[in-house]
Amino acid sequence: MPEIHRLDCDLLFFDLDGVLIDSTPCIIRHWREWAALHDLDLDTILAAAHGVRTVETMRRVAPHLDAEAEAARFSAHEVADTAGVTAIAGARSLLAGIPPEAWAIVTSAGAALARARLRQAGLPSPAVIISADDVARGKPDPEPYITGARRLGCPPGRSVVVEDAPAGVAAGIAAGMRVIAVGGTHSRKALLGAGATVATDRLRRLRIAAGTADFRLAIRVQTG
Repeated sequence: MPEIHRLDCDLLFFDLDGVLIDSTPCIIRHWREWAALHDLDLDTILAAAHGVRTVETMRRVAPHLDAEAEAARFSAHEVADTAGVTAIAGARSLLAGIPPEAWAIVTSAGAALARARLRQAGLPSPAVIISADDVARGKPDPEPYITGARRLGCPPGRSVVVEDAPAGVAAGIAAGMRVIAVGGTHSRKALLGAGATVATDRLRRLRIAAGTADFRLAIRVQTG
């Protein structure tokens, strides 16, 4: 039987890829090109890449390369080629119902790439995007979400995260936030195992309304 879970908060943080946009064909295309260039195994790269910064993926799968230089070239190419990026079903209407000051994006992509992909998908850009450019340590480290809470002046305990990858779930929980996990990229079991507060199978299962006197937003999540 479906269940409804309610979470109240002042600030909603969204991961980008896999939560608001589907960039999978684009991402695979770029990693395939990079793997072929360096004679690396694509499956190994993809297994390491989801939810973490490009530079960290490169350090892990190709420690013999200059990861910073490679990541800079890779990201520039990604910004220039966003073909195939589309909005996740329900993303546009969900964001339209949230006050602009009540949401932000925390992504492992760079800021320029995040905004380019949002444009390609036809989604709005929030005033604040915490990107790979803003942190020294990416997800699963809590630094990206702690940075977001600090920049927006919202205590972590009054913030909620929407994520689709175990690394992102772990980052949000470690930052002291509650996490809504959206399946599709990873299994519900893996997301709950990473510490998600609640897990559902698609973004359309979320409903966001004005909160009570104590919180700005009331989020209802359907599971089951």
